[in-house]
Amino acid sequence: MQGFLCIFASSMTTYLISKPDKLRATVALPASKSISNRALIICALSGGTLLPDNLSDCDDTEVIVKALKDMPETIDIHAAGTAMRFMTAFLAATDNGSHLLTGTERMKQRPIRILVDALLQLGADIRYAGKEGFPPLHINGRQLEGGELEIAGNVSSQFISALLMIGPMLRNGLTLRLLGDIISRPYIDLTLWTMREFGAEAEWTSVDTIEVAPKPYQRRNYLIENDWSAASYWYEMVALSDDDEAEVRLEGLMDGSKQGDSSVRYIFSLLGVRTTFESKETGRPTTVRLRKNGHCVPRLDYDFINAPDLAQTIVVTCCALGVPFHFTGLQTLRIKETDRITALKRELSKLGFVLRDINGCELAWDGERCDPVTAPVAIETYDDHRMALAFAPLALQQTIVIQNPQVVTKSYPRFWDDLCKAGFKVLN
Repeated sequence: MQGFLCIFASSMTTYLISKPDKLRATVALPASKSISNRALIICALSGGTLLPDNLSDCDDTEVIVKALKDMPETIDIHAAGTAMRFMTAFLAATDNGSHLLTGTERMKQRPIRILVDALLQLGADIRYAGKEGFPPLHINGRQLEGGELEIAGNVSSQFISALLMIGPMLRNGLTLRLLGDIISRPYIDLTLWTMREFGAEAEWTSVDTIEVAPKPYQRRNYLIENDWSAASYWYEMVALSDDDEAEVRLEGLMDGSKQGDSSVRYIFSLLGVRTTFESKETGRPTTVRLRKNGHCVPRLDYDFINAPDLAQTIVVTCCALGVPFHFTGLQTLRIKETDRITALKRELSKLGFVLRDINGCELAWDGERCDPVTAPVAIETYDDHRMALAFAPLALQQTIVIQNPQVVTKSYPRFWDDLCKAGFKVLN
């Protein structure tokens, strides 16, 4: 019955979530969206026709698959920020004709000037089709000269990754110097690692400079590992469960993963969750077992500069556990699918938590409470998949309502089905 509810709930606009009697689950996680999107662009640049194995089935990846397959005159990437950044560079640096690259109304509010300016310096032909500095974009593709380029290091790593991935296709390669503080470095390293998997010569040559040789990518079969970001919500469930014997087994993860969000296992070790790998063989996906470790820090201070996508999960978990915190490195949360700092403050206030944001890039909670709204609390998701995914595990403490639950298809399409299989009740 639980599976039936998940399968036929796709047209509903609100889900009521309540907890299982005990938490025991084996979960086949979705493939990594981050690796899938990089591998797709690199495969296309290599001239390969085979899709990578275990490709993510999330919305963000599917819009890239469709765009690369059909190459329509107007390419609508909907709400997929990664697709907007990666496809902008791809279309600018390849001879695939002229295209209008557009998206949702929210996407048209997300700045892209820094990437466009960088591509223009490399010789690209790009014009704004609407408000200057924002999508949609008119792009006329052609081979670019390349050379030396400087860009701020504290911008979205997706801008930097988009430039790096086209580096091997540039006549003179690319020397990219990052100015000032460099944020989300693990995502840049993930890009370089994926590029090298396809034969590129791309390396850090100093603390702030990356060189990419003008050496074409090699075609190859490629296996995508599963997603550590998706694992974070199951870590949250184990942490919040009142079942001392709670156990979740997550399939398809790798020890030593290049995914920046694999740091979730270290963060949650401080919040009461132990991680055990069935195998630690390098480069081999395995099953990870999550269980309680019986220890939780009384306070957590952490810099999310290298893993901003984990912030919502950890903020919600700490509030639910009563762990005061001060989190920094959150500046990119303002320009995601929604303003995530404002969204977190608003939704957690419904549950009785008073958060402070500091300088627009920090969040803190010192234990201050306010009167919660009448249960069950309805959580607005703001068209942001990570709001739904981070708040749903609160059902382990109280019945909760998730509004517009379909947003999870952006990164974790089977999430509600997996919750049902784990014994949660998901009702309209």
